[in-house]
Amino acid sequence: MQLKRLVVACGLVVLFAGAIAQAQSGNSISVPVSGLHNNNGNVRCGLYNSAATFPKDGQQFQGVAAPITNQQATCVFENVPPGTYAVAVFHAEQGETSMRTGMFGQPKEGYGFSRNATGSFGPPAFSAAAYAYSGGAATFPITLTYP
Repeated sequence: MQLKRLVVACGLVVLFAGAIAQAQSGNSISVPVSGLHNNNGNVRCGLYNSAATFPKDGQQFQGVAAPITNQQATCVFENVPPGTYAVAVFHAEQGETSMRTGMFGQPKEGYGFSRNATGSFGPPAFSAAAYAYSGGAATFPITLTYP
């Protein structure tokens, strides 16, 4: 009898896990990026899920590159579980994968953050740029700033 209950419980866990995965497969966050100065290169976007990683290069939850058309681009993050997220973007005019910065860390190309958040001396805090995301389709628009 115990074995039968264990098998049923395991089966329910597998079904529940499958339902969660299926529900997340429809979850997407679109990031329309405006304010681009030209159509060169692409826009690189990073989706971050914690203050500890935001906006550190290579520590994003998901990263995508989007082509530029008519000085606009849209980054789309797929299969995103509900949570709290912030986005950092930059205009990779030369196709680079990391943002180019000057001697003191100032950006050399267009950049932006979700909620169009800004920082005093450096990037904004995660809390200033973050959105609570409950699932489904969401849009986090960003307008780039150029140095």
